[in-house]
Amino acid sequence: MQPKVLKTGVAYHGNRILRHVEEDMTDIVRHNMDIVVHMFSHNDWDRHLGVMKNIFDISKERGLEVWVDNWGLGGPPGDKSHFLQYHPEAHQVYSTGEINPVSVCFNSPAYVQFTREWIDAVAQCGGDKIFWDEPRFYGVKAEGGDEKFTCCCETCKKLFEEKYGKKMPNELTDEVEEFRQQSMVNYFKNVGAYAKLKGLENIVCTMPHTIGQTEGLMSVDEICDLGIDPYWSTGRNKKDGKYIKEPYDFVYDITKECVDGSAKMGKDCNIWIQGVDLRAGHEAEIFQAADAAYDAGARTILFWSFRGGESNTYKSDICEKVWHIAGEAMGRIKNRNLDEIRDYYYNRKMNK
Repeated sequence: MQPKVLKTGVAYHGNRILRHVEEDMTDIVRHNMDIVVHMFSHNDWDRHLGVMKNIFDISKERGLEVWVDNWGLGGPPGDKSHFLQYHPEAHQVYSTGEINPVSVCFNSPAYVQFTREWIDAVAQCGGDKIFWDEPRFYGVKAEGGDEKFTCCCETCKKLFEEKYGKKMPNELTDEVEEFRQQSMVNYFKNVGAYAKLKGLENIVCTMPHTIGQTEGLMSVDEICDLGIDPYWSTGRNKKDGKYIKEPYDFVYDITKECVDGSAKMGKDCNIWIQGVDLRAGHEAEIFQAADAAYDAGARTILFWSFRGGESNTYKSDICEKVWHIAGEAMGRIKNRNLDEIRDYYYNRKMNK
């Protein structure tokens, strides 16, 4: 089978000053990357709309494909959701009745309409693809050790009762989990179809610990690429100051499952390499993770984020070194890919 061309990329955020954008986009190209993922928050929509178009144009002038991240639009990851200031009824609500203060319910009709208007803004600015970043329902341990989960807002309760003919229970039953999955599927079918109507492709990235919620997205025809971010050394993977995940095996196993699952549904798969929250002395793990993703079959491999998250509180200890190694790691897997393509055509020619 003909090898697929590898595409690499990086997430970029924290700057809206165009002279710096010009330098940074050139730097991204120098670091062997083809894609830039730009954040497009509610604040960007309100305050930086013309600037965002300029940023997208600058990126394309340097040959970069522009993905647009719905950063904080409905809550984390990213900014807090401004939308909830206008629609307090749209909060995700825990099974205990408590409101999640920052996240929006996927079943909110107002949020669907709001997302469509945001898509209009993305299209107006010239984005190539929409990157739907880590959709999730929240769940945390309540007092006493029981899990409280979302979403149990009035809209969800009503829809659940209409579907199952009974009230939504306060436990995360199989029916509740099925309902949550379908709620997410319905949202992405709706907004994904609208994005396609505007000429934009839909790409989703999920998290390893939310696969149970998001596996239904495999069936959404409007999504062309469904990936995951197997970060091996974030805060939740640290214990007594030591890493408890080895990068190669951890990244390989999760990537392989995602690549194979996406391929069965006719979709591409994007894989993210961690570049934030890396401690000094652990920068070379980026090489292992990039190799693992490539070995497992990923051919869209991206790095979070520009210069090791230098502009964020979760930045790596030595951002300059992290960014240098990220470029070297991407260059190394690109060379492997080019060798595979060359060998394919050479062998095909020799076998004629």
